Amino acid sequence: MSAFEGKIIKVHPGDNVAIVVEAGGLVEGQALGDGLVAAGRIPQGHKLALRNIDIDAPIVRYGEVIGNAVVAIGRGEHVDETRVRLPQAPALDDLPLATRPAPDVEPLEGFTFEGYRNPDGSVGTKNVLGITTSVQCVAGTVDYVVERIKRELLPRYPNVDDVVGLNHTYGCGVAINAPAAIVPIRTLKNIALNPNFGNQVMVIGLGCEKLQPSTLVDDRPVRIYENTEAADPDANVLSLQDDSFHGFGEMVEGIMAMAERHLERLNRRRRETCPASDLVVGMQCGGSDAFSGVTANPAVGFATDLIVRAGGSVMFSEVTEVRDAIHLLTPRAIDEQVGRALIEQMAWYDDYLSQGQADRSANPSPGNKKGGLSNVVEKALGSIIKSGSSPIVDVIGPGERLRRKGLTFAATPASDFICGTLQLAAGMNLQVFTTGRGTPYGLSMVPVLKVSSNSTLGRRWHDLIDLDAGRIATGDASIEAVGWELFRLILDVASGRRQAAADRLGIHNDLALFNPAPVT
Repeated sequence: MSAFEGKIIKVHPGDNVAIVVEAGGLVEGQALGDGLVAAGRIPQGHKLALRNIDIDAPIVRYGEVIGNAVVAIGRGEHVDETRVRLPQAPALDDLPLATRPAPDVEPLEGFTFEGYRNPDGSVGTKNVLGITTSVQCVAGTVDYVVERIKRELLPRYPNVDDVVGLNHTYGCGVAINAPAAIVPIRTLKNIALNPNFGNQVMVIGLGCEKLQPSTLVDDRPVRIYENTEAADPDANVLSLQDDSFHGFGEMVEGIMAMAERHLERLNRRRRETCPASDLVVGMQCGGSDAFSGVTANPAVGFATDLIVRAGGSVMFSEVTEVRDAIHLLTPRAIDEQVGRALIEQMAWYDDYLSQGQADRSANPSPGNKKGGLSNVVEKALGSIIKSGSSPIVDVIGPGERLRRKGLTFAATPASDFICGTLQLAAGMNLQVFTTGRGTPYGLSMVPVLKVSSNSTLGRRWHDLIDLDAGRIATGDASIEAVGWELFRLILDVASGRRQAAADRLGIHNDLALFNPAPVT
């Protein structure tokens, strides 16, 4: 990465464009060094041509072709999205598989955090009572009861961090036996197994729904609560249509009684010293800009490699923001089977978009373009840098749980909310979220650390951003320094020594299931 007098950044020696660093952008006639002059006003984060680019000639950033010129572009001119033609996606046939040897790195030892050890060996970073629903019909009731539990019961259990309703829009009026229905069903089942819940998730159902409550917890002992004086103390499922309930008040009291027994168990949990190998971190980006692939995502990628070296687990996701850079990932697969699994997830999503009469041009968003990203190719090349340089040891489908330590590709849509929900189901105990445009996104179930890609956002959203990586663009910090800073911040937040901004402010988004199956 090189800079021209601190005003623009060129990422790769072969690039013919650079991005503007200055907060106010460039003005016409502004000298940039080496005889380069801005041919007009160019906003911060946007690209300018470093040399003349003929019509149809490739436009190169990150050392990769991000498109072809729609018109002839002169040296120093603004290269916005209207001047860049989207190229074809990389063909999925004959991609190199497992051809890059794993980097020779030393294991990272001696790093720990204070977490909640579960009987199955997983470790939580929070101690949370989760109350999930089997159908959207009961969501309002769960919201009502969660507020009462927080107000009336939670103060009596100081070792429990929170009570959260795991509401969703699934469960009935859906083709529950369709092949693709496995995605939302296993997502809900696996969310209940997230280590931050300590195996104490309650399930509230209606009674007549297609997705019966017992389906969500069929891999654990299930006892149905009935509104009697001899209620089962181990019950974790309650249906509102149970004949023993007379009126809404009795339904609420039944849920409250069940919740109190679960809170008692959770309150016995204590933090203990755990190795960094027990970290399960989801890496995600949203509201990205052209700085994301230069500052925040490379720093996250450096932290990814540190976690992997420490023996921990990291997942990166977002199929549509990986698809156009897949040729750079398949060589990093640990073996050909993992490489083929990567290709299968890309092919499945290509078909999914085609069935919906959509294509990859639907990404990026208007905000991404305002931040300087011309198309999904440029976005993908900056997005995959979150994965660092470690070998990819596994690939999991939407809603599946992590199976191996190391770096995993967890296939998800690029939607912030759906990706977060699916990474939660995969078992993450902490998430890192990079942003250039800004988003107040957060999850109540796991800490979400937000990293800004530019210091303009970091200063403006000073109380929403946990770490400013924009210092890399201005030369005030290196990728390595910010990566280490993020790694240590992850350990502190996982230990409860520090709070993520979203948790401190109480900003949490709803779950958003990925349901590719038909709705009836």
